[in-house]
Amino acid sequence: MRANAQSKPTQPPKALHTGSTLRLVSPASWFDPAKVQAGMETLRAMSYQPQLAAHALARHGQYSAGTPQQRLEDLHAAFADPSVDAVVCTRGGCGAAELLAGLDVALIEKNPKVILGCSDVTTLLTWLHDATGLVTFHGPMAAGDFARTHGVDLPSWQSALQQAAPWSLGAKDGLRILKPGRARGKFYGGCLSMLVASLGTPYEIHTEDTILFLEDVSTKPYQIDRMLLQLRLAEKLRDVRGIVFGPMRDCVQPGQSEDLLDQVLLRVLEDFSGPVAIGLRSGHVQERNITLPIGIASELDTTNLSAPTLHFLEAAVRMEPRA
Repeated sequence: MRANAQSKPTQPPKALHTGSTLRLVSPASWFDPAKVQAGMETLRAMSYQPQLAAHALARHGQYSAGTPQQRLEDLHAAFADPSVDAVVCTRGGCGAAELLAGLDVALIEKNPKVILGCSDVTTLLTWLHDATGLVTFHGPMAAGDFARTHGVDLPSWQSALQQAAPWSLGAKDGLRILKPGRARGKFYGGCLSMLVASLGTPYEIHTEDTILFLEDVSTKPYQIDRMLLQLRLAEKLRDVRGIVFGPMRDCVQPGQSEDLLDQVLLRVLEDFSGPVAIGLRSGHVQERNITLPIGIASELDTTNLSAPTLHFLEAAVRMEPRA
């Protein structure tokens, strides 16, 4: 039986501003505490007030950041606390899916705020949007991107989280064209492996009428072929309007041509009628991780071969008077 995720009205969270309080949570794997401290220093330099959740530095078992109950408590506390403006994940790894059955969806729906992460956190971002309508954000994390020099793409961070206006991404952000065309739909997606892992569960992704974003790392082209086939057989590509792939870092086959992945994608998506682009620098990237909103209207335009564009047609956040 599917969990209760009916179509909900889009719910943009409150925009961030100078002095916003960011609660750092660890819903998946543990990490090097020195890295999260470095990430917190970067956030302070950006004029935010980062703070650690109660169990953010916990470690449980081989790779989990605390028990599932501890991680849930931290998420719920962050959303319930009116002084917290955003929930920023420390890293991905493994384990976010353990939290889905215990999430207090009603609490989160009543207290909408920015939640940001990528990789394994994709599981939380897509489900929270599906279950509540909350616009969530795929992008940099505290112990990874914020802990590195030039780890965060500041223009997209500001456009997504601090301004109530449409904006666009293009070739300068890594986009290049695989199939020409133009399509509109809700921007949605994240790490390909996590999206496929949702199939057949109560938290299965909803891809109807979307511009679908797919990214991964260190995955062989034949494995990507297999996962895209699984999405197609599950009819998750049937009503998709356009597809944007991330940079697909290290998704190569040793000894094969560098464009093997492009060839595989074009073959697998031969019958897909919408536009397809690749290279958008978000998720598993080496630098300047782009912040992307999950759940707002977008347009993918690959008709101009020299200038592919992803337009976000509405604001991802709402502006409110500051106290």
